Amino acid sequence: MNLIEVYIQEVTRRLPEKNRGDIALELQSTIEDMLPENYSEQDVKAALAQLGSPAMLASGYLDRPMHLIGPRYYDVYMTLLKMILPIAAAIALITMISINVVEYDGEVAVLAVIITMIGEGIWGILSTSVQVFFWLTIIFTILERIDTGREQTPLTTNFKKWSPDDLKNILYIPKKKAISNGEVFASLLWTAIWATIYFNAANLLGVYEKGKEGLMFVLPTFNQEVLNAYWPFVVAVTVLEVGLAITKMISGRWTKKLAIFNVVYQLVVAIVFIIMISDFNLFNPDFVAYFSNLTSITNEFQKWILWGAIPLWLIFAAIDSYQGFRKASAK
Repeated sequence: MNLIEVYIQEVTRRLPEKNRGDIALELQSTIEDMLPENYSEQDVKAALAQLGSPAMLASGYLDRPMHLIGPRYYDVYMTLLKMILPIAAAIALITMISINVVEYDGEVAVLAVIITMIGEGIWGILSTSVQVFFWLTIIFTILERIDTGREQTPLTTNFKKWSPDDLKNILYIPKKKAISNGEVFASLLWTAIWATIYFNAANLLGVYEKGKEGLMFVLPTFNQEVLNAYWPFVVAVTVLEVGLAITKMISGRWTKKLAIFNVVYQLVVAIVFIIMISDFNLFNPDFVAYFSNLTSITNEFQKWILWGAIPLWLIFAAIDSYQGFRKASAK
């Protein structure tokens, strides 16, 4: 078979059976018109090179694209995938951690619980990521097929053709001001962990002793009834923390308003922490006695906590607040 026949075969095999004959004849005629009267193999190669790849030429005869997601929708697809995937993975991980922590009763070795959570967390992230990838790909594949236009110019995230005017709506974000999705993800994850542990502290925070099946929980640090009594404050802090994380995600950068929001959050958290840590009924008396037997601290346990934890907390809060304003003023 000569090059012309092979080329025509490569084009038509990608087309529906009913159209192959007519298109083969059309291509044969087109190629012959492109060749001189006494053509050589080099002339044939030049003509076929001008026609281009058989796959690309075949796609021009089809009413549907020969790819899942073409250049017109690819950028929008990738942008949404990068935005939705971390959020979905975070929700799956937070849900898994919350369920495991709430259901933990202290009877199973803590190491076994941690290993189980790590395994379930990895599986949950992978499963959620596959689901998001699958359904988002299906949606854009359908969009690609129902778009019958020949225009292949990439669309922006608002599904419109790009123009220089779009640059006016994009803010330049210096690297020092930028807030990554990873930072937001870590913040939401930390909120879920500490809030879940707080309401189940009697089974998680305390003294562990080595048993036959590993570390076993034997003595809680805190009085759960006292912790539960402060639930309105804890819920308020949780709402503020989630609101701060969402604001960071929407903004994508540090601003003065965001820095002020962060100061308000740090101030509220510090006040709640000081009020709670000052409650002499917060700690389990048995834990206080256990701790006193291990150290030289006897009746000064609560004061030691107050003078140690409060200043340390305030220092870290001040540093975090300062960092917010420093990043907001960065250029």
